[in-house]
Amino acid sequence: MEKERARFPAWATAAISVVITIVAAVAVIALIIISVMGLLTGDGQGSKAFSGPSSPYIARIKIVGEISSAANQNYSSDAAYHHTWTIQTIDTLIGDPNNKGICLWLDTPGGSVYECDELYLKLMEYKEKTGRPVYAYMEQMAASGGYYTAAAADEIYANRNTWTGSIGVTLGTVFDVSDFLESHGIHTDTITSGRNKAMGSYYTPLTDEQKQIYQGLVDDAYDRFVSIVAKGRNMPESKVRTLGDGRLYTAGQALDDGLIDGILGETEAEDAIKAKFDDGAVIYDCYYRPVTNYLSMLGSIFGSGQGIWDLLRGNADSSAGNQSLNDSTGSAYEGDIAAVLELAREQAEAGVPSLNYLCTAP
Repeated sequence: MEKERARFPAWATAAISVVITIVAAVAVIALIIISVMGLLTGDGQGSKAFSGPSSPYIARIKIVGEISSAANQNYSSDAAYHHTWTIQTIDTLIGDPNNKGICLWLDTPGGSVYECDELYLKLMEYKEKTGRPVYAYMEQMAASGGYYTAAAADEIYANRNTWTGSIGVTLGTVFDVSDFLESHGIHTDTITSGRNKAMGSYYTPLTDEQKQIYQGLVDDAYDRFVSIVAKGRNMPESKVRTLGDGRLYTAGQALDDGLIDGILGETEAEDAIKAKFDDGAVIYDCYYRPVTNYLSMLGSIFGSGQGIWDLLRGNADSSAGNQSLNDSTGSAYEGDIAAVLELAREQAEAGVPSLNYLCTAP
């Protein structure tokens, strides 16, 4: 007769679970304390404040990835764009007499209307207050909000492989799943104070009036984009509107259309920019430097969509095909219905669609 395998009694399993929970809680608290102590030496955003050299320099600021505030949560990376740090760094440069200019190194598809415009305005403030120039160099891509930002530059250079342009605005896609839900016997009611208060809801089709309201928001942001490009490139608005139909341009096309000033390699661009200064200024990299890696560890844990308790216990469910959601009676919706309801829930949490100067091309 096969000997029965030994099993842990229920009390032992429960005790182990309690110990794991306590250890995890202590670890999280310790990480938070250490991270906060690190923040005290930084700029309040998880990074060390920028400090330039004591000799003449041109500040190179890299704009990599989407231009949005969301990147501020990615404390672990000095490669991604960090909006608050970038704005604060430009403020620091304004007050630094050793700084002689700014060169933007762009590799971005653009970003949100708010952050792109805030960055543009800060660059224009820098130029107005200091009288110093701003130059821009485009790497793989500087499209939509990337070009919007570059429009603040006195001159714009691009790599021969650059994609740029994409002058335009997007509000994103508004889903309507009302017919799908109704076909599955799911009915919704939304109580609002006005007929347009809940426009954009997944549960109700957009009316013609609501489409016009959204289009008005897009058109206003687009008019601002056109105005900024026209001013920055000394170009008639009519020409900008012709070019600005949302399409991407190669570097050669952009040069022919007057959107950039030259096609150069990276080293050539650096030499061309340095040659504009007669005081021996060098290009000095300004980059985001995280204060500590502890906060990034927390960000990775909580940003991954998995709870720390699940990670420790190793029982996080990563199966996307087994989605289920309970209705008010406790009955489970599964498969496509659960996926649609989850999509609607996420939309409700995200709020209204946002305006973006963003290129979504591959």
